[in-house]
Amino acid sequence: MIRPSSLPLMFAGLMAGAVSPAVADLVVLQYHHVSDSTPPSTSTTVSLFEDQLDMIGELGLEVVPLESGTRQALAGELDTKQQIAITFDDAYDSVYHTAAPLLAEKGFPYTVFVNTDGIGGRGYMTWDQLKEFAADPLVTIANHSKDHDHMVQRPGEDTDDWRERIRINLDGAQSVLKAKLSTDTPMFAYPYGEFSRAVEAMVDDRGWYGYGQQSGAVGSHSHDTRMPRFPVADAYGQLDNLKPKLTSRAFPVAAEKLPDGVINENPPTLSFVLPESMDAARLNCFASGQGRVDFAVDSDGRFTLTAPEPFNSRRFRYNCTYPAGNGTFYWLSQQWLDLSRPED
Repeated sequence: MIRPSSLPLMFAGLMAGAVSPAVADLVVLQYHHVSDSTPPSTSTTVSLFEDQLDMIGELGLEVVPLESGTRQALAGELDTKQQIAITFDDAYDSVYHTAAPLLAEKGFPYTVFVNTDGIGGRGYMTWDQLKEFAADPLVTIANHSKDHDHMVQRPGEDTDDWRERIRINLDGAQSVLKAKLSTDTPMFAYPYGEFSRAVEAMVDDRGWYGYGQQSGAVGSHSHDTRMPRFPVADAYGQLDNLKPKLTSRAFPVAAEKLPDGVINENPPTLSFVLPESMDAARLNCFASGQGRVDFAVDSDGRFTLTAPEPFNSRRFRYNCTYPAGNGTFYWLSQQWLDLSRPED
C-alpha cells in the first residue's frame, strides 16, 4: 500500500489533460472499526469518519448499495454519475454503536461483511444486532468467510484439503447467514484482501462478486471476482488525500488480464499493454514502502514494472495513476502476496 507521505507526490504534476473525457465509476470504501480506542491500523476515528461522510456529501457523490452499484459499474451504466459504496469488514461492534447512527442520519446505505464464527465474541456484534441490521433497508449483510482464515492454498497444503477448507469457509458462512438472517447476498470479501486465481474460481463458481483490499474504482474494465476497495482507516483516509480516491476512475486495462497476485519471485514484475491513448510520460507508479518507481514501455505499448528492491512483507502493492481530467485519476492497484511470509 502507498504510504500516506507519498500521496501528495503521487498526484503532483498530473492535473493537466486526460486520456479521454471522464465519466464515472463506483468507488468502494473499506472500513473495519469506527472508534477512537481500537487498533490504529484498522480503525477510523469517529471525527475522521464524520468528516469523510461530510466530504462525500459536499462533493455531491451518490452513495449506493454495493451490489446494485457494482452491477451498474461493471456494465458501464453510470455515465457521469460517480457513485460511492460503503463497506465494513468483520462486523465489529463499533459499526453498530457508532457508524450506523451516523450513516442513518445521512441516509447512506452500507454493507457489512461478516465472518460468522466471530459474531458474539469480544468486540464483535451479536446476532441480535445483526438481525436489526438485516431488517434495515439501508444495510446489506454479506459473506466474509466462516473463520476469517487465509484463503490462498498454503505451501505444502494438499489440494483436496485446501478445496474442502475453502468450501467450508464459503458455504458454511453463507448457510449460517441464510439460516440466522434470511440473507443470501452473492458477495464475498476476501479476508486480509488475499486471493489467487484458484480462490477467485471458487467464488466465481458460486456466482458471487469478490472484493479485495487493493485500491481503485470499479468500472467496465474491472473483473467480477477481484474488485478493488479503498481502505480508509486513519493512515489512508485523511481528508487531504481522500478526494482523489472518491473521484477516481477504473484504469482502462482489463483486470482479468492482470497477473495472479501470488508471487514466485521477489520483487515481482507487473506487465500489461498500455492503451494507445495513454501517454506513458504522464503515468506515475509507486511500490509499497519504496515510493515512486520507474517502469518501461516498449514500442508495442507493453508496460513493465519491477520494483528496485525485494519486499519484506506478506502483502504489498504496485499502484499506478493517470490523469482522467477535471482533477480525477485513473487508478490501478496490483496486490501481491508472498506465501513465504508468515500469516497474520
